Amino acid sequence: MVKVGIVGAIGYAGREFIRLLVGHPQAQLVCAIEMETGKKLQDLLPNFRKLIDIELEIFDPDMIAKKCDVVFFALPAGKSMPLASELVKKGVVVMDLGSDFRIKDAEAYTKFYKIQYSNPELVQQSIYGLVPWYREQIRNADIVAVPGCFPISAILPLRPLVQHAEPDIPIVIDSVSGVSGAGRSLNELFHFPNMNENVRAYRIGNHQHVPEIEQEIGGKYMVQFTPHVAPLTRGILSTITLRPTKKINPETIYKCYECYDNEPFVRVLPEGQFPEINFVRNSNFCDIGWTYDNRTGNIVIVSAIDNLVGGTAGMGIQCLNVRFGFPEDAGLRFPGMMP
Repeated sequence: MVKVGIVGAIGYAGREFIRLLVGHPQAQLVCAIEMETGKKLQDLLPNFRKLIDIELEIFDPDMIAKKCDVVFFALPAGKSMPLASELVKKGVVVMDLGSDFRIKDAEAYTKFYKIQYSNPELVQQSIYGLVPWYREQIRNADIVAVPGCFPISAILPLRPLVQHAEPDIPIVIDSVSGVSGAGRSLNELFHFPNMNENVRAYRIGNHQHVPEIEQEIGGKYMVQFTPHVAPLTRGILSTITLRPTKKINPETIYKCYECYDNEPFVRVLPEGQFPEINFVRNSNFCDIGWTYDNRTGNIVIVSAIDNLVGGTAGMGIQCLNVRFGFPEDAGLRFPGMMP
């Protein structure tokens, strides 16, 4: 049984990770770190009553290292790295559900996040936790950077095809996310009267996930990424427009996506069929649909994930499974919720 800790237990990513871990047959939560120390986790999160009976604790690296084989961080940007560095020194495997280890270019991180890395040497040691593309590296990783939710919805559908993209034309990504993607912190923009029956685009041209996406599709393609928030609790639907260098045969696209044939959580639909958030809500699946538009010459791709499971916590569990040699679908084998 692998012993697991979580730092940032009651944020949306942390609580979703704990929810999934409850159903894992070979991993157990033994340590939960939060500011509300001394309180029972089940008292703050009543959905865990009769399932988890532990108290929230302070961050004590010596105590954590004695208890845990692996520790997950679910903290805002800039908060995970200095704490994680203390655990890495003590031989604890670290997996970050936040952004602190995702971007290899420190200048790009500072530009988009407005903060600097506290321990840049650790970023170079980290492995990007997108399992279908980094599975072998994750098996021996000491630090895993679990990807962001928007990037997962873009990178998984793009990476098999990006070799055919025209490098001088930006790849256009329009994504719609549920409100939970904004996290637990209060913000007037996301109050019910402001979000109900409304859709809002935000951070156009300077969203912090841009360098992460560009890094993971090869580093030589620009993306025009426009995120939107909609009155949904969960889910991301991304529509991606890619201009190929020349007219492309649909059979070529089929062959590119064959790389996902044996992936347990990537489902590529037949040409002309497109996913919906309902197909993946509350699951770890990424569904991908595509078409080749003969009129414009573009490839149009649509992907759908659950931003809290397939976009954060579920990918974290999948990384845990790969790193510790468990069946990759352990704790994750369930479909989306319809309705």
